[in-house]
Amino acid sequence: MQRREFIRACAAGLAAAGAAHGAQAAGEATPRLYPRARLVDAQGKPLRAAQLPAQRNLIFHYPYQSTPCFLLNLGRPVTGAATLQTADRRSYEWKGGVGAGRSIVAYSAICAHQLAYPTREISFISFRAEASARNKHAQVIHCCAEHSQYDPAAGARVLAGPAPQPLAAILLEHDAKTDQLSAVGTLGGEMFNQFFAKYEFKLAMEHGGATRAAAGGEARVTELDHYCRQQVRC
Repeated sequence: MQRREFIRACAAGLAAAGAAHGAQAAGEATPRLYPRARLVDAQGKPLRAAQLPAQRNLIFHYPYQSTPCFLLNLGRPVTGAATLQTADRRSYEWKGGVGAGRSIVAYSAICAHQLAYPTREISFISFRAEASARNKHAQVIHCCAEHSQYDPAAGARVLAGPAPQPLAAILLEHDAKTDQLSAVGTLGGEMFNQFFAKYEFKLAMEHGGATRAAAGGEARVTELDHYCRQQVRC
């Protein structure tokens, strides 16, 4: 083999290896880390995991001041990992709940279908402890806009409806010594760019210039009943 042909062969081999590596990388959704935000209660005091009521809708904003998230104590250990997939077919593994009882989970409250989310005025999406006439599943996050239903005990896996992927998980860290919780990142299919594009004007009215501002060092946790005036039930 002549020197020029050898160089071409090596270059082709490297290109193929790079493409294979890129395909492998594209096949996995890795955790995305954001600045840490300690979760605090309505008075601004550090929230302890033991304080969280079971099966109640709690809301906080992360990783941006305008992006709402659900914080849920499912009232039972959630220790089994779930292998999930984003809408663009990137796979990832959700590791389960945190806290002493492994019962605490958090997810983006932006529906993966039509981007419905809890506002101060109304919320079409929330956790439902009980089944209903339109919802045969109990203990799910249900979006009444188009009836997408997610299992919070399995990484927000889609159980029913048109949602193309699970809700993005919010990565939580639990300090066993202080029993405090912090949000540190996301896992899965983020919808933030689409969310900002769709609701840019509305978010600017609600949050002023802080629409895309980071959540900061603390994220205040509020019961959805206190945050939102009306919750649509279905």
